[in-house]
Amino acid sequence: MSVMNAPSATRAPVDIPIGPAKMLINNEWVTAQSGKTFATINPATEELITEVPDADLRDVELAVAAARRAFDGGAWRKMSASERGRLMFKLADLIEANKEELARLETLDNGKPLNDSLNADLPLTIACYRYYAGWADKIQGKTIPINGPFFCYTRHEPVGVCAQIIPWNFPLLMQAWKWGPALAAGCTVVMKVAEQTPLSALRVAELALEAGYPPGVINVLTGQGPTAGAPLARHMDVDKVAFTGSTEVGHEIMKASAESNLKRVTLELGGKSPNIVFADTDLDKAADGAHFALFFNQGQCCCAGSRLYVEESVHEEFVAKVVERARNRKVGDPFANETEQGPQVDKAQFDKVLKYIEYGNQDGANMLCGGGRKSDRGYFIEPTVFDNVDEDMRIGKEEIFGPVLSVLSFKNVDDVIQRANKNLYGLAAAVWTRDIEKAHRVANEVRAGTVWVNCYDVFDAAAPFGGYKLSGIGRELGEYGLANYTEIKTVTVKL
Repeated sequence: MSVMNAPSATRAPVDIPIGPAKMLINNEWVTAQSGKTFATINPATEELITEVPDADLRDVELAVAAARRAFDGGAWRKMSASERGRLMFKLADLIEANKEELARLETLDNGKPLNDSLNADLPLTIACYRYYAGWADKIQGKTIPINGPFFCYTRHEPVGVCAQIIPWNFPLLMQAWKWGPALAAGCTVVMKVAEQTPLSALRVAELALEAGYPPGVINVLTGQGPTAGAPLARHMDVDKVAFTGSTEVGHEIMKASAESNLKRVTLELGGKSPNIVFADTDLDKAADGAHFALFFNQGQCCCAGSRLYVEESVHEEFVAKVVERARNRKVGDPFANETEQGPQVDKAQFDKVLKYIEYGNQDGANMLCGGGRKSDRGYFIEPTVFDNVDEDMRIGKEEIFGPVLSVLSFKNVDDVIQRANKNLYGLAAAVWTRDIEKAHRVANEVRAGTVWVNCYDVFDAAAPFGGYKLSGIGRELGEYGLANYTEIKTVTVKL
């Protein structure tokens, strides 16, 4: 059975009708118990793509029950670790075999340029599944020499039923970041996908069935945050919740956990990342890096380098390079080969970004380029650069999640470290310099979960990612991400 008529890899997907989507519960494609649906919209045209089920508590109950049965006594519980790894490798192979179709589906639903979907999102997604497939049979405890005639050892056991709530900015990749460690560890999953971008996740779920995952191991719900995500986070039979999204919703998930069964929680939340450029760096390479750090994915990255700190002595020269790149950025049809920037994901995000541009002008920042809507159809916004920003302005301290860059000047290392840390977020940072001692000092003293040196947005499934402060709790990716899906049991035997 096909969950939808997926777009062809060789035809323009806007010309291909996509049938009504369904959710996956216990290896069956189902509609919402209420019969309600909601629309998913093409952000480049503002036209309807299809209707998807609007899940509520009743659907959450069914999905969690299926995941619980699969974890407690189903085939998944009895499956060997190496077999779990084999299924993950098979899923990665199927995604790779269907990567053109998935890339087009991602671009259709999300609006990101097809070149980015095909050359960034898909390779990273496939690599993530393969990385964790390799871990499946290597999760192991230790023997511990304790006092007395005892044999003591630890076991790393799956945490159980995992609720996973993913965002709309990287739908395929966020699905992989969540499924990879959970499935490798032997957990079962109920995933609530973003209401703006449900289609690619459902197609991957279809491929998971083709790979041979047993009933109840993977369950995928479509629905709204308050009516599907919230009851999933509160559910007493969910052992862990993993969420990527806004800090505001992260607070609500923490409350839901505290008020229910104290389920394990990992949160990857917002950011306002400082990108620090010293005068001694290669200014052209740093300008390219600063452009990519902010404008990639329409600025819709939690780790976007949205606070660009430039040393005073090269400020004017460097800002001119950044503005030139922003003005030349090609914004338009995400399926066109030359397009570098597509639309924002939906009208709400489009309106939010334009509002922040108003704030920048109201608060006295100097807008050097952009600032408006790019076309009269679709949620396109001009690449926008503000200079003379300070940390107390709204555009200097709050996450915008759009193509709006704030430029700030600094005097020296002490000054920029103090100001870089003057923010509630701590997800990522970067430093551009030829002075390795200076680079390490900044990397050590900036409070952020990831620091890039002379580069930006370098990701690998083996490298952990997550934030300090209001940017979240725990880490995703790597061995650190895997640890969030296991419980540690100590066993002591008298000899």
